[in-house]
Amino acid sequence: MIRFEKVSKTYDDQTLVVDSINLEIDRGEFLVLIGPSGCGKTTTLKMINRLIPLTDGTIWIDNKKVSEYPIHELRWRIGYVLQQIALFPHMTIEENIAIVPELKKWKKERIHARVTELLDMVGLDADTYRHRKPSELSGGQQQRIGVIRALAADPDIILMDEPFSALDPISRAKLQDDLMYLQKTIKKTIVFVTHDIQEALKLADRLCIMKDGKIEQIGTPQEVTSQPATAFVHEFITSGIPDPFKIADHLQPLEEGFDRFPTVSIDEGWAKLLNSLVASEQVAVQKEGEVVGTISRETVIAYLANDAREGRLTNE
Repeated sequence: MIRFEKVSKTYDDQTLVVDSINLEIDRGEFLVLIGPSGCGKTTTLKMINRLIPLTDGTIWIDNKKVSEYPIHELRWRIGYVLQQIALFPHMTIEENIAIVPELKKWKKERIHARVTELLDMVGLDADTYRHRKPSELSGGQQQRIGVIRALAADPDIILMDEPFSALDPISRAKLQDDLMYLQKTIKKTIVFVTHDIQEALKLADRLCIMKDGKIEQIGTPQEVTSQPATAFVHEFITSGIPDPFKIADHLQPLEEGFDRFPTVSIDEGWAKLLNSLVASEQVAVQKEGEVVGTISRETVIAYLANDAREGRLTNE
């Protein structure tokens, strides 16, 4: 589907950002590009739709060089989702979603039906939301609109550049789940950039771990975590996985009826905890096979708020 052959990017000041990478992305695959800041992952993503021109090498889509596609045709077949979603504030949600279909001269009836389909797909009632303005939506809802706007004209490829990193942990976890559900439904080719290893491990069919413009390792989450190819990959993977609940000191004692709560093992980390708290106000925490206490959504929010006040919690 997408193939990189010895692709490099050098800026005018001779800074080498991407260094002769080779990469193949299969049709319908969810590939995550991940690595530290400045490793070249966003540049790699943007070269696919020619937002950034490559310096050397070739990128192919369906065995045709990206340079040979008319630029409008290339970008019409590639959806793009950013961290700052930039919905047009003066336009309704339906008008925002309809931008590319209108440019492609779809009939109004087809656009209306597509907007309804997409809003329903992400759990937003079409009759309620199609006429609202972006300012009337929460941050998570706006990000959902950004995702389905990228899907509106049914593109073959979706590029996503840290789309959830500005959201609070609970909204982020919910949108990750939504995206996983959407991918099972629509099976697009998705290239997703993140710096968050927990997010990468949750979403990816394969991870492409980058450092200093080079690819350190490509593999499934299981392959990368069980068989890191380099010392850097091992350090990067393990540094992104939190210690067993840092919040464990805040566990509440067991009370009658705790068995009705979802159960999370103490060594599963924040992602599983937050996902469980999306569905339930309280979860039971298990250690070495035994439930040792419970924790509430309110406690977690208070804990994270305190970390934010003290500067330990950032978007980085």
